[in-house]
Amino acid sequence: MLFDLAKQLSSRENEGLRRHRLILESPQYSHVTIAGREYLAFCSNDYLGLANHPELVEAVCDGARQYGVGAGASHLISGHSSAHHALESALASFTGFPQALLFSTGYMANAGVVTALIDRGDAVFADKLNHASLNDAVLHSRVKLIRYPHLDLAALERRLAMSPARRKLVMTDAVFSMDGDMAPVVGLLALCDKYDAWLLLDDAHGFGVLGRQGRGVVSHFNISSSRIIYMATLGKAAGVFGAFVAAQAEIIETLIQSARSYIYTTATPPLLSHALLRSLTLIEQEEWRRERLSQLIVQLRQGLQSLRWKLMPSATPIQPLIIGRNDEALQLSEALRERNILVPAIRPPTVPQGTARLRISLSALHSMEDVDQLTAALRELESNS
Repeated sequence: MLFDLAKQLSSRENEGLRRHRLILESPQYSHVTIAGREYLAFCSNDYLGLANHPELVEAVCDGARQYGVGAGASHLISGHSSAHHALESALASFTGFPQALLFSTGYMANAGVVTALIDRGDAVFADKLNHASLNDAVLHSRVKLIRYPHLDLAALERRLAMSPARRKLVMTDAVFSMDGDMAPVVGLLALCDKYDAWLLLDDAHGFGVLGRQGRGVVSHFNISSSRIIYMATLGKAAGVFGAFVAAQAEIIETLIQSARSYIYTTATPPLLSHALLRSLTLIEQEEWRRERLSQLIVQLRQGLQSLRWKLMPSATPIQPLIIGRNDEALQLSEALRERNILVPAIRPPTVPQGTARLRISLSALHSMEDVDQLTAALRELESNS
């Protein structure tokens, strides 16, 4: 059996698909240290630059003094602290939903929603480019998965109209993690109204970045509906760790009673919730972070528009530069690394065959000079290729 695994690993290596971990020796920042060497980094989801914010560091220390280090139990035994409860209330208020529920990760949140609300005889309708956590949630639930082409509302409507399912759930990334584009949320909600379906929005990459004061994609599109189940993560723009689901009270109570990924796991350390309360305040008050991101996005897109490699359409901090071949994407990523710039090469199966890319992630901590350095390096590499 080990021999078979070795062959599989060797095959992945030969196809340019084997992944390798970097070992970070510094806090997450626009510049990071790996193996004693400093790099300009365009590879994190720390969009607002809060992961090493001194106020959050101090809040973690204060939380540890108040609550200790570990929760010690699941939420339904004795692990649900006043810090967790306060954060859930704050998140519900911040996003405009009646209630919110904390989960350890976005993966677990999506699994909890789908498995608790959908059963055999029901149907889930999913954008073809959804994050793996959404797809895996359906596999765990063992219900019928009906996929529709990326952003194709007409195709989704045909599938909804044909479905005899008792309950219907449409689920989508709000901001697609590998393409950086946004779901047509207004159109999706209209279809859910027409065909009596729930709409699960995975706003992992929009929370904190989109909408008024960073309140997410629902605020961005100025919509409100009891059909919406809103999931967002707290380890990206919020700079800490965890995830939450916000929705109507009946949905949240059903998750508390039935979501196995919530019930059967130890609660996250309360000190993280204590820090996230401070993070929410920074997200709400420091508009300059989103303004800086908008400026950097425009600068990057202008700086790379003449390259033979093309940026995908994206108005978010995720800026994918399509290379095509796996080996060329890897070579470009390595050539940038030799110039002390980190940009990851993303390859199948994470993205479709033939669309290997450099996934450039911008942070509010990047300067205009940082972006100039990246664009100059890419133009040089193009001229040398």
